[in-house]
Amino acid sequence: MPRIDAPESGLGEHIDWALLRPKMAAGMGKLSEAVYANSQLPVREREAARWTIALLNDCLVCRDTRAKDGLAVGADEPFYADATDWRAATTLSERERAAAEFAERFALDHLAMDDTLWDRMHALFSEEELADLTICCGMFLGMGRTLAVVGVRAPDERILV
Repeated sequence: MPRIDAPESGLGEHIDWALLRPKMAAGMGKLSEAVYANSQLPVREREAARWTIALLNDCLVCRDTRAKDGLAVGADEPFYADATDWRAATTLSERERAAAEFAERFALDHLAMDDTLWDRMHALFSEEELADLTICCGMFLGMGRTLAVVGVRAPDERILV
């Protein structure tokens, strides 16, 4: 049950509470749209980061969300299972594991993102890709943490982003 009571809009409780502040809700929607519509990261790399943060936030909405074009590129349920244990997963690429590690550190210990990590990231990703990954992680962490704090449940139908 959500911790903020709001009238039902028909869009789902993950949206209803934010509609109490429509202009702010619109901004949240625009940030989400900007990330998903403009990220140039390969879907599996973006999803490795998103999924890692979804688990850390314990966001029910985020954990029930999948990339709409994910199946076509192998971001299927076995991928998410492997991304859950990204350190040991042998099916993830080096960049996918690095995206998951970056996301974990971003969410849990951003002050420990030292030169050693950045050197490894620079060896794997371009400057544009690192900017992309950083913006994505900021949105995933902020929005997911917000939904987890409010306590909304996942919609009845899986969200595809």
